[in-house]
Amino acid sequence: MVRFLLARPIAVGMTFLALLIFSIILFRTLPVSLLPPIDVPQIVIKVNYPNTSPESIEQNVLRPIREGMVTLSGLQDMESKAGSEVGNVRLTFDYQTQMELAYIAVNEKIDRLTNSLPEDMPRPQVVRINTNDIPIVRLQVVPSDGVDFAEVSLLTENVIKKRLEQLDGVALVDINGRQERVIVVTPNKPVLAGLGMQEADLIRAIEAGNSELPGISVEDGQFRYYLRLATRIETPEDVKNLPVRSPSGYTVNLEKVADVNYDLAKPTGFHLYQGKEGLVVTVHKQAAAKMNEIMPLVYEAVSLFEKDYPQVGFDLTQDQSTLLNAGINNLQTSLLFGGLFAFGILFVFMGNYRTPIIIGISLPASLIISFSVFYFFDISINVISLSGLALGLGMLIDNSIIVLDNISRKNKDGSSLFESCVTGVNEVMSALISSVLTTLAVFVPLVFLSGIAGALFYDQAVSVAAILSVSLLVAFILLPLLYHLFFKNKPLQAARQDSRLFLWLLRRYKVVYKGLFAQRGWSLLVLLLLIPLLLSTGWLLKVEGLPPIEKFDVMLALDWNEPISASQNRDRIQQLMTQMEGQYQLAESDVGLRQFLLFEGENAIQQADLYLLFNSREQKEQVSANLVRQLQDNFPLASIDLRDAPNAFDQLFNSDRPYYEVRWKDLGANKPVTASIMDPWLEDFPVDSWSKGPGLQKGSSVIFQTNLEKLTLYGIEVQQLIDKIEQLFGNYLITDIKRFGEITPILLLNDQVNFQTLLKNNFLYGEDDVPYSLDQFIRFSYDENYKFVTADKAGIYQSLTLDSPNPNQYETQVRNWALGKNLSIDFTGQFFQDRETIRQLMGILLVAILLLYFILAAQFEDFLQPLIVMLTLPLGIGGAFLVLWLTGTSLNVMSAIGLVVMLGIMVNDAILKIDTINRLRSRYSEDSDGLDTALEKALYMAGEIRLKPIVMTSVTTILALLPVVFSAGLGADLQRPLVFSVIGGLTIGTFTALYFVPLAYWFLARGWVKKKVLV
Repeated sequence: MVRFLLARPIAVGMTFLALLIFSIILFRTLPVSLLPPIDVPQIVIKVNYPNTSPESIEQNVLRPIREGMVTLSGLQDMESKAGSEVGNVRLTFDYQTQMELAYIAVNEKIDRLTNSLPEDMPRPQVVRINTNDIPIVRLQVVPSDGVDFAEVSLLTENVIKKRLEQLDGVALVDINGRQERVIVVTPNKPVLAGLGMQEADLIRAIEAGNSELPGISVEDGQFRYYLRLATRIETPEDVKNLPVRSPSGYTVNLEKVADVNYDLAKPTGFHLYQGKEGLVVTVHKQAAAKMNEIMPLVYEAVSLFEKDYPQVGFDLTQDQSTLLNAGINNLQTSLLFGGLFAFGILFVFMGNYRTPIIIGISLPASLIISFSVFYFFDISINVISLSGLALGLGMLIDNSIIVLDNISRKNKDGSSLFESCVTGVNEVMSALISSVLTTLAVFVPLVFLSGIAGALFYDQAVSVAAILSVSLLVAFILLPLLYHLFFKNKPLQAARQDSRLFLWLLRRYKVVYKGLFAQRGWSLLVLLLLIPLLLSTGWLLKVEGLPPIEKFDVMLALDWNEPISASQNRDRIQQLMTQMEGQYQLAESDVGLRQFLLFEGENAIQQADLYLLFNSREQKEQVSANLVRQLQDNFPLASIDLRDAPNAFDQLFNSDRPYYEVRWKDLGANKPVTASIMDPWLEDFPVDSWSKGPGLQKGSSVIFQTNLEKLTLYGIEVQQLIDKIEQLFGNYLITDIKRFGEITPILLLNDQVNFQTLLKNNFLYGEDDVPYSLDQFIRFSYDENYKFVTADKAGIYQSLTLDSPNPNQYETQVRNWALGKNLSIDFTGQFFQDRETIRQLMGILLVAILLLYFILAAQFEDFLQPLIVMLTLPLGIGGAFLVLWLTGTSLNVMSAIGLVVMLGIMVNDAILKIDTINRLRSRYSEDSDGLDTALEKALYMAGEIRLKPIVMTSVTTILALLPVVFSAGLGADLQRPLVFSVIGGLTIGTFTALYFVPLAYWFLARGWVKKKVLV
């Protein structure tokens, strides 16, 4: 094939040029995003039911929803959590589930359940979780002093949001911190009492003034007109002028008996930026959009906002595109330094400049053609796929060096230039194909991991397969063509020179080789003993998901565990910010309930998230420690969780599931076990280190008990009492003013005093309109109730989280604890998921090792020689572990990717070394008198022939990665574990390929030969 193609250089060159142009066109259409658009198989149903207890939300809302969702196809797990005024149901599906169809099915079931849910509750929101839901940037909108917050909320909702949504590539714009304007009616109770009126008279007057005719029309000759009542109200002035009639028939304007004004609705949450109240707008991209093209548009739009609306301050924060830019910059750095160092090393070792230029052409050509594979496999350019390309670049340089070195060697031995190109490629073709297949055999099976890890590995596996396949195409066709073109008019001597450095290195190699082979047995034994010694360092490594990235920001999650209002929550956060003023660079906080459509986390009024950005790591550690200490001293009941601010990777990989959770259900009743019974039981719990789950956390509450006998005696209906309580303690909605899509509620506002005073100063009217104060019918008491009601498919449960490093050992003791208490026990958590993932990983790796062995056995046509390659792998892994341990680096996702990179290069070197030994051994056996002589000569010459490509591939790869070690920034922090893995593995791997492979081959071949002779 090579001979055929080299005979037609113009056709081959034009074909490659056309392929490059076609790939560039496809590359421009590829979406660019931070992460692959992975459908996380979860759907969250969010419930918002104001002024409702957790028990009521569970009984009347969440339980019917759970029962309605049980029949969903592919449903794996279902959990719900009811809190005060809010609740959610989290549905988890199998990874094979079509989430688009599941989302539609969940919405259909919610629509069917509408009639069985409370009428006054808004429709539950259905949120589908996707990696594209992670916002790419947050826009802070802060009104200047004196500017109406409600007007800024309308501006953000109706203008800012819509202008951002019009940008190319923007899928959704979400807002938190909105505050709506309402019309507040505050009754003047002494005047009302003097006129013999009640609040009910005000309410009737306002409802009558805002009534509409439901589509009534009249005819006037041949024309038809729709009727509209001219008495409809629109402003507070209209409300003030409404007539109110007393039971005695006396009529006055409403402004005589009540104050009417615009005000802000009672807030349930706030957003703070730099200590000031504001709004935050999150921007989400479309799946097929390019993040690096969207962000300039967003920045341009914000600059226009600053000019158009000077009364409002704008700022962009938490720009997630920095992660993507770091990945792209790392790839560019790898290409630049890889090309420069390959050029330098090839020049040093080969003494000519043409060969490096050939590699300089082949590297970008391979990369560009690889992007065409992305297009056909529907893969976006993201951090995961880019890391796969970076992984394959080392193999690409490796293949290029091997092919060019073999062609040069054939040319040096006296073959013609054409024959050198043909035979040089044909000799290494099968070995290079095997090395690529073995790399894919190690890597591609990881795609079959369940969960997000397997979904992420899909993008990486496709990118690795793409660049390795293209690298073979380039190595077998383009490289010999370029070599023939560059050296066509050059004398043969120009390509035959070896540099002085290489000749010196060759002499040193021969000295060490002869020394080791003088004591073959001891040398091999020492190398074999290094395997367990080096691998044992793996036990000393800390295991993490992602490498620790140097961050200057933190996220403080607070739960005050006190029944405070959203305003009190805001005041506490503002006080914290004021006390820390000047100690941070940037601060923003989401306080109370979040208004984000895509927010699927826990929502409670007494909770707050505080984001802080610092100038340095020292400042971050010092201020954070002082902040936590201060909170613990001043608010001992508060739950404090301080961690590095999560980026998109953290949000994707980190799980909210407890590590090990013990759940129980009361078999006697489908309700939580009361605190009076549960507290003594927990004192006898057999494990010391545990923390309460949500279903056991307590909160203070006030309990009203009504005196029904008195109500009946005084002729008062129970509904009158309920309506009065709603008017006093809730945001009592009288009516809504609807105008061109804008809704303005009219609320009844009572005195803002404690509830005991309200009970004394407000009255119910019995027979003959005799007034009775509310405290005659209501007794109140304080109590502690559960803050949340948690449930799963089987019903309501309560739980504990075990903090022990090996919690599984207590399973028997916990089951014994439940005996006699009529409790069913269940164990769940991330512990079991991790154990299942490890089990799958071990099975997949076993399959990968078998594939690796079968490919090598087919390549060598031998069942023993693949074992030599297999034995080099633990040596390389051990070398990587050693360097990771010496540098204090953990074993994480990036270092694991580095292991795969290193193993691919090591396998490549070992395969080519054995393939060369086999060819030389076959050639020398025909001319040699003894098998031992032919074997030793083949081993010796193969080492000399393969010394240059082995050393060059290792040195170019290591030197190309070294700049990352000394770089700073997010990209370098991500890539540094990968670099340490590769450097450690290749340092040992180079020595292994040079000396361990021939030693192991000698012993295996000698044993095989003796066995053959005996037979």
